[in-house]
Amino acid sequence: MIFILYLIILIYSVTIGVLVYGFIKVNSFEYLGLKPKTKFSIIVPFRNEAENLPLLLKSISKLKYPNELFEVILVDDHSSDGFEVCVACSLSLGSSLKFKVSVIKNIRVSKSPKKDAILAAMQTVNTDWIITTDADCIVNENWLLTLDNYIQLHNVSMLAGAVTYGCESSFLHHFQQLDLASLQGATIGSFGIGKGFMCNGANFAYTKSFFMELNGFKGNDAIASGDDVFLLQKAIARFPEKVHYLKSENNIIITKPLNAWKSLFYQRVRWASKTGSYQSSFGKIVALVVFGGNSILVLGVGCWVSGWIAFQNLFLLCLLKFGIDSILLYKANQFLNKNKIRYLIWSSLLYPFFSTSVALYSLFGKYEWKGRRF
Repeated sequence: MIFILYLIILIYSVTIGVLVYGFIKVNSFEYLGLKPKTKFSIIVPFRNEAENLPLLLKSISKLKYPNELFEVILVDDHSSDGFEVCVACSLSLGSSLKFKVSVIKNIRVSKSPKKDAILAAMQTVNTDWIITTDADCIVNENWLLTLDNYIQLHNVSMLAGAVTYGCESSFLHHFQQLDLASLQGATIGSFGIGKGFMCNGANFAYTKSFFMELNGFKGNDAIASGDDVFLLQKAIARFPEKVHYLKSENNIIITKPLNAWKSLFYQRVRWASKTGSYQSSFGKIVALVVFGGNSILVLGVGCWVSGWIAFQNLFLLCLLKFGIDSILLYKANQFLNKNKIRYLIWSSLLYPFFSTSVALYSLFGKYEWKGRRF
């Protein structure tokens, strides 16, 4: 028994070590010296986001990018909170918006509201480059300028970017931040070793022509989530040279953490539920190894309580996992927000139980999202 526990932790440690190596290999891009020329359409699917949308629009209004080179398309997925752009303007800017913004209704044709929203927006897009983000996000003032400069200097059709949380002082918020930092670290690391398999739809850009060439969401539109990951994996499987990760501090999107453990659990279940449908074999292997690394500690605690293994062995297992996790978290956190990591030990003790529960529940359970049950 103890041999198996150590073997799984060893495999886990090697896997995370490879991702750390990949993270270091991805070079940062901060060049902003080129005159902007790329036209963007920013697509924002939303449902009952009257509180958040004014903040997003306000951050977009501060972009250091010519207003005539981008538009914002808000896709209303049957909201009931009475959101109106003119009201958002007065709340966020105190005046009318200087960039083009439009609101359209979502057209439901599949089991995935967000994919439907993106497809609905596609019908009105007048630019080749499309960016998706979420209503509860804040964008960096150099966001579009960084994307534009990178596009001008590279032959690329799809770009994945970083997302982090704007945390308050609570343990729940910092637990989420560490969880997201681990995901972002693994995402960047996978690109660094040429095995990219994850991205975040809150900071995801691609050309409309590339989207059409990939047949869009065809093949995974029956899955509620995954508008980002499945499209990325399809692109990498066919045209890996056209898909890049843009690692830049100017390209980091800030989003809001959740304020309830139940909401966090359901969100992570939604994220985990698409893992079995991954096109990327490497992505499936990493997911399985990560599940093994976390579940083995849960099993180890059970074995220790039952008297099957000594506490020293359990402590060493935890220490090995904690050590390699800390390296990836430190690297990711240093890139994402520069703030000191908080609640690392407590989060590390809770996370195996949380992660294992999410993974197991995602196989059989239902989850709630935006007032709907899936």
